[in-house]
Amino acid sequence: MAGALLALLALLGGSQVLKAEYVFPQNGQQQMYKLDIGWPKSPEQFTGQTFCVAVDFLHGLVYVGQRGDNVPKVLVFSEEGYFLHSWNDTVEMPHGIFVWNTAIGSSIWITDVGRGKYGHTVKQYSPLGKLMQVLGTPGNAGSSLIPLQFDQPADLFVEETGEIYVVDGDGGMNNRLIKLSDDYQEIWLTGTNGSGIGQFKIPHSVTVDAYGRVWVADRGNKRIQVFDKTTGEWLGSWSGCFSEDGPYSVRFTADYKYLIVAQMNINRLAILAAPPVGSIGDCVMVQSVQLANETKPHLVDVDMRSGAVYVAEIGAQQVQKYVPLS
Repeated sequence: MAGALLALLALLGGSQVLKAEYVFPQNGQQQMYKLDIGWPKSPEQFTGQTFCVAVDFLHGLVYVGQRGDNVPKVLVFSEEGYFLHSWNDTVEMPHGIFVWNTAIGSSIWITDVGRGKYGHTVKQYSPLGKLMQVLGTPGNAGSSLIPLQFDQPADLFVEETGEIYVVDGDGGMNNRLIKLSDDYQEIWLTGTNGSGIGQFKIPHSVTVDAYGRVWVADRGNKRIQVFDKTTGEWLGSWSGCFSEDGPYSVRFTADYKYLIVAQMNINRLAILAAPPVGSIGDCVMVQSVQLANETKPHLVDVDMRSGAVYVAEIGAQQVQKYVPLS
């Protein structure tokens, strides 16, 4: 009953469509998140398909990557929801986006899956959209034999040290996870096309926890696989929570107690209990957030300061913000 009331309030109070949500607590837990129906302040800025979102929690900024003809590819909002500016140069089809903060400033990394002259690359930009670094050969799909030759790279995660993890294979010939040093040299590479241990079918999102483990949304295999960040050794996998739909995203909450996973085809956010050091075990779903039909949540990001969760939704062509209730 409370979920239905929340859905009704969201529908009445929001200026966008597809705002409905239903939250299903489990094990007697209280609801963990609430939809911020006032974010953003100007939803009309979403003029394309919103594929990805990244939070710069140090500067209170939210970056959104969208696709479409004659639309700005990157939108920048404040964490309060005010639209600030946009940029477009050398971005073709953004898929994943990540904000990297250092002591001297911040930069935005984007995976580009386009098939034109800017595609098949992983690129670094300044906050205002100046191109700073290109990994891969723009416009040329690569093979798994060459580390820095990408074929539709899906997502990335950059550590404070500058080491980069890339999942390469949003439907291309590559199905792999690669770790690069801060000067873009291969540290290790793992994965081929398949369903065995350490193999992938569309590795779609990647993140790193506080215990030295790399988590990959192995979308086509309907599982999450886990690797040691130092060696690339396979540590385990989760499949029990994904019988209905594979995981599209992996991001940890600010306290690293939970993993937020989007399941696009069933319009659901799954909140999974994160294991401490030791055995990976199998997944335990603590709560789920059921979005409106055809919302299609694709990738998410978490504000590591406030704990807010931002969801990029292809179907609804919007980004929604969920704020923690405790």
